[in-house]
Amino acid sequence: MLNLLIKDFKNSIVSSSSKLMSFHPQKDFIIPSETMRVAQAAFPKGNIYMRMRDELGIIYDEKIFVSLFAIQGQPAITPWRLTLICIMQFVEGLTDRQAADAVRSRIDWKYALGLELSDRGFDFSVLSEFRNRLIEGNFEQKLFETMLLRLREVGLLKAPKNQRTDSTHVLANLRQLSRLEIIGETIRSALNSIAAITKSGARSAIAPNWLKQIVPSSDWYKRYEFKIQDNHLPKNKEERNQLAVEMGGDGFYLLDQIYSESTVSWLGQIEAVEILRQVWLQQFYLDPQQNIQLRTQKNCPPPAILINSPYETEARAGNKRTKTWMGYKVHLSETCDEDAPHLITYIETKPATTKDHEVTENVHQSLDLIELLPDNHLADAGYVDAQLLVDSQQKYQLDLVAPVPKNCQWQALAGKGFSSADFDIDWEQQQVQCPQGKYSRTWKEQLNLYQQPVIVVQFKKTDCKNCLFRPDCTKAKNGFRTLTLKPQELHEALINARSRQKTKEFKEKYSARAGIEGTISQGTRAFGLRRCRYRGFPKTRLQHIFIATAINLVRIWQWWTEAYNFGTPASQFARLASD
Repeated sequence: MLNLLIKDFKNSIVSSSSKLMSFHPQKDFIIPSETMRVAQAAFPKGNIYMRMRDELGIIYDEKIFVSLFAIQGQPAITPWRLTLICIMQFVEGLTDRQAADAVRSRIDWKYALGLELSDRGFDFSVLSEFRNRLIEGNFEQKLFETMLLRLREVGLLKAPKNQRTDSTHVLANLRQLSRLEIIGETIRSALNSIAAITKSGARSAIAPNWLKQIVPSSDWYKRYEFKIQDNHLPKNKEERNQLAVEMGGDGFYLLDQIYSESTVSWLGQIEAVEILRQVWLQQFYLDPQQNIQLRTQKNCPPPAILINSPYETEARAGNKRTKTWMGYKVHLSETCDEDAPHLITYIETKPATTKDHEVTENVHQSLDLIELLPDNHLADAGYVDAQLLVDSQQKYQLDLVAPVPKNCQWQALAGKGFSSADFDIDWEQQQVQCPQGKYSRTWKEQLNLYQQPVIVVQFKKTDCKNCLFRPDCTKAKNGFRTLTLKPQELHEALINARSRQKTKEFKEKYSARAGIEGTISQGTRAFGLRRCRYRGFPKTRLQHIFIATAINLVRIWQWWTEAYNFGTPASQFARLASD
């Protein structure tokens, strides 16, 4: 039913990357002699970009970009150069204009890109076109993996012993709207999109005039002229609901006019009109008397599909402990061995409603494909469950080191009752013995509410009724104890994990996981990890891939220059002890 509320639609904006552009791989990547002479004179010790070019070369083989371009058309700027420009842009947090200026004016950038000193660069819009081309070609992950493979070739990256993973929130590039603002801005966006159609052709030319003719009242121009903001809207709840219903009627009227007239039904393909249709399905319904009603909060779609802005339809409301936000969630995984630079080897952007444990398997699969699986994978409690503990050992032969959720049965929380861990289970005989020596009556395999296999075990009513420890064992009104067990592998994995995490060895091994917080801090403070530069999930995902690549480049430079610090550096006073 929820799938019927939201149907997929493609962005109707024709990106500039759809222009026919051709690209033919070159073979000559030599740095011009004059560029090399001036750069080495200006930077006798080199810098991050010059060292990158010297040690790693151009990184991206031109042949991998061939599929993104047409055979014939306007010649494209060399894609490996544009890729490096994007990485250097994110290293310094530059805008597209600033990055294009840096290509023209900075000698170290010309050195890294192999350009003549007199090279005039390009218009800044080329970078946006190139990013769109990467997204349309599903090339984002390829860029990241190519960099990792190059680092492996030069010995800077190897399959680690330890890997650590965590996630953080990402704020979407939008103004957070109230429910009434969402409704008003959605219809306003649709009206402006129709009114702004100026393309050539008889069909497109009639749209603005048609809209002007069907506007039922001059009140529309006043209501939707300016941005819909709460400080200009009623404060009373009843008045706000009434205004929402009036706007709902306006939206239904507009949609009815579009879909009922064959001459303008093509307007339904406009992105803003399609968003209007979806938002109206989510926010309104018609009662049996065909009156427009505003849905109650309980009757609205779940956060996973609820649209929160007509200008950013893929951002979702996220919640993690006490933190709430509107946007996405980014997952990072990095190596953390002490004899090598700590490099990010996995990064993925997910909707804010995605649970952490839903990503763990993806992390393992991705690392396995590029042969970078660790021996130990350190993660927080959100990334683990019983099934993942078993799969990580059986599929990938790695140890998932993470604190599992505690036993939340009231008997375990009380500290004196009999939880499921206190019962002896004979899996072969399908029988359970309680701490008082009584045996179970039934053993039934079934599915729980989440369609997961479980085993339901019940004891005899007569045994439980006469037991002196019954108050510490069950509160069941029917008088007998019932156990709900996971399948044997999962049950034993959970029991063993709970026992292991109490040991000193586990705590020492798991302590290294805390370092991922420093990576998130670095990404946030130096690279804008938690704020979207662009709108839309695909562009946000590409942004995070460039950020991860930029962080890796900075850390490699620190490794080369021995400026890499592991852990918390000792204070000046503490260093006296080692002198």
